[in-house]
Amino acid sequence: MNSSERVAFPGGVRADGLPAALSDPVRLAAVRATGLLDTGREEAFDDLAQMAAATTRSGRAFITLVDGRRSFWKASVGLEGDAAGERQNPVEESFCAFLVGLAGEPLVVEDAAADPRTRAHPSVAPMRIGAWAGYPIMSPDGEVLGSMCVIDDGPRRWTPAELSSLSTMARAVGNEINLRAALQRAESALTASRDLARSLQDSLLPPSLRPVPGLDAAASYLPASGDAGVVGDFYDLFQARGPWWTAVMGDVCGKGTEAAKVTALARYTLRADAGEHLSPAVVLDRLNTAMRAQRAPRFLTAVHATFRRTASGMAGRLCLAGHPPALIRRAGGRVQQLGRAGMLLGVFDAVRLADVRFRLGPGDLLLLYTDGACEARPDPTAPGAPRDMFGEADLIRTLAGTDGLDSAATIARITDTLAAHHGGWASDDTALLALRVPPGP
Repeated sequence: MNSSERVAFPGGVRADGLPAALSDPVRLAAVRATGLLDTGREEAFDDLAQMAAATTRSGRAFITLVDGRRSFWKASVGLEGDAAGERQNPVEESFCAFLVGLAGEPLVVEDAAADPRTRAHPSVAPMRIGAWAGYPIMSPDGEVLGSMCVIDDGPRRWTPAELSSLSTMARAVGNEINLRAALQRAESALTASRDLARSLQDSLLPPSLRPVPGLDAAASYLPASGDAGVVGDFYDLFQARGPWWTAVMGDVCGKGTEAAKVTALARYTLRADAGEHLSPAVVLDRLNTAMRAQRAPRFLTAVHATFRRTASGMAGRLCLAGHPPALIRRAGGRVQQLGRAGMLLGVFDAVRLADVRFRLGPGDLLLLYTDGACEARPDPTAPGAPRDMFGEADLIRTLAGTDGLDSAATIARITDTLAAHHGGWASDDTALLALRVPPGP
């Protein structure tokens, strides 16, 4: 394909001029692992293709999977006759090869016959491609599986709103594919044993916290007593962009594979969007949109913080979505609540969310937690068990008593206090995540 020589592909080109990434064995394995090649139409993908065509006001829309020799159309809109029946074309005749070669970047063409990147492409005339816009469908490991693309018969300008919607729908397709794989693993694990179910739960959490320069961090997850199923509490800590980091914690309603599916959707979406938007409220709003588009079977609450290290400590913004407020333990032991009440996610098309700014100085600590830490009840069947609940005031009092402790020791003190209250019988799952600015010399 001579036209591909006009595009700079990071991985180089094959002898036939196509992107070398098309033949990458790791990428090809990821495409095969979807289990979607040569499969029939499905409502979940057809709906997204129809939505893409309608949203962008284009005549044609495709959801494709691209291997080393062809572009397979898992969903298509606007095709008739033999083309619709074949549902694939050779990779050298597909614009989707560009997206594989561009390693995750989109391709937007307003006049295919005039654009130097595409004017020599063999499909421009036969397929009546006037304008083309496509976004990559990504695997969890960053491999390009295919594309979500739209085609107009004539040249046109794609609006920012249309491209933003197309990008969101490409992520939704990727989430659907990745969630199916995660759900299949989940169902296999759940049929095996309690240990495998717990292994799956662990797979939905980071195996270890990535070190944040200049801060100390610690986290813990404690399942409810006697619960062998997969539940929806999750947390994550990762670098969002440049000096900015993200800490997030969520609590999905319910248990089992449906909760695991929503947990995986939330983690994939939050990681994908946190690097693009530094406002936690915007990121959580986009997660709500993704959950509604995917018809998520469970709702969730979440707390999301984006922050960076400063010369004197840490500064950032935090948003609550139906979640308990975060807590800040100031050096000296004073504790204050952080966050403005916001709506839970996955129920309403529009949600009210607000960012709150915060700063931490030397010795200050930020604590995120799920409601298992502030609604802990003792075992009601234990003889002589107390009937009072370990509530929010108890958690604040416990945190105030940890002044001077680092993040790991603080979380250990809280978990020990909870265990002493409920006698080792946890009524709910409990996730804790702490970030502390070390005290000065």
